Amino acid sequence: MDRRSVVGALRAAGVADRLYVVEGVHEQVPVPPDFYFLRPGGPGWEVGVYERGRYEVIDRLADEGDACASFYRHLVRRPAGR
Repeated sequence: MDRRSVVGALRAAGVADRLYVVEGVHEQVPVPPDFYFLRPGGPGWEVGVYERGRYEVIDRLADEGDACASFYRHLVRRPAGR
């Protein structure tokens, strides 16, 4: 899975577009106040949450496919209230 296909999978699973940003594929203007993100970071990829003006990295993964799988899991099984 890559960044483009994870966006399609999230939409198919019924995850609202406003809940996430995938750098270079699914970005939002204006930027929402809180969201999950998937982005290149250092050597590899970062999955995390942006809340209250801060980025919190949850996972750092070397492979785009592994990062997309992690991102999908976090969004499809996200806790209530997020």
